[in-house]
This record gives sequence, structure tokens and C-alpha cells, in this order.
Amino acid sequence: MDNSRFRAMLLAISDKLTENNVSDLKFLCPEVGKKKLEKTNKGIDLFEYLIERAAIGPDNTELLRKLLNQIGQTVLLNVIDEYERGAGSPPDVPDPKEREKINIATEVIFERLGKKWRQVGRKLGLQETQLDGIQEKHSRDLEEQVRELIRQWMKMRKENARVEDLIKALRDCKQNLTADLVEKNLKEHGAH
Repeated sequence: MDNSRFRAMLLAISDKLTENNVSDLKFLCPEVGKKKLEKTNKGIDLFEYLIERAAIGPDNTELLRKLLNQIGQTVLLNVIDEYERGAGSPPDVPDPKEREKINIATEVIFERLGKKWRQVGRKLGLQETQLDGIQEKHSRDLEEQVRELIRQWMKMRKENARVEDLIKALRDCKQNLTADLVEKNLKEHGAH
């Protein structure tokens, strides 16, 4: 789903929030951080922080729905419904063959990558705030951090996500053994 439509939808929601609504939302989002919350006085500012932390996005409105429900603004859920209906076209994702290759690669990577996942994430083009968001979301689960990293990268690259980019990022980070294992597994699955 496209980013500009998503932001327009967030703006429409923000415009309909009262000061009390924003205050309630801030209370429900302590993970944003005290300093940022103190500076926040509009819904759109809070949404921006949630986007930075990868908590919401063009195809991830679950948290937004939950928050609006919790502050009693269920009427604003219609704005999200309309946005999602208007999307119509399927999300831009790699073709099924490429997806299968990425899934095979993911299995190898999450078993072997460990704490180097942030370095690989940077090579894949993710922002530091996105990496922080992933780490916070799965603070105690290294495996899930790696899976989330690849999900975020695929969302960012859409139909241009290629397993070769993952292998190159691994090699750039001196993770040659992991890159070799990915290539070996792809050959074994006949997907290379």
C-alpha cells in the first residue's frame, strides 16, 4: 500500500482527535519514550513516532485500530477501513518464486546470524530507527529480530526484494559462511 495514502489517512484521523484523545493515546504508548511524548501535542506527531518504530505502517494498521478502540474513537476505524478498501490492488511483493528463495534464505540466516543482524540490516538499507524498533519489539528473541528484519526489508523493497541482495549484505558484513549456507540450501531446494 502506498505511503502517501497511508499518511493522508493518518492526517485525517489526527484532525478528528481532541486534545484529550491525544493525551489518552500518549498514555497508551509509553514505549515511544517520555521526552518524545512531552513534545507531542498532535495525533500526527505520535503516529510519526510509531512509524519510526515500525509499530504502524502502510500495511500494518493493527496497533492503530487497537489504540483508537481503547480511547473510544471507534468511529475513526471507518477511516482505516476506507483506506484499506481503497488499496484494492495486492501489496507489492516479490513473485512467489523469489519469495520462496527468500524464505529458504531466512531459515538459514535466522539460525546463524545472531547479534550481527543490525549490521546486515544497515547493509540492506534499513534506518537506525527501524532497527531500534525491531530490537525493542522483540527484545528477548534474537530469532524474531532476524525474521522481523527480513520482513521489514521485504516491505521496503516490495517486488524488488531479491535473495541475491540478502547474500550480498551477508558477504559485505563478513558473514561468508552464512552466505555460503544460504546458497547451498537454495541449490538443494532447486531454487538457485
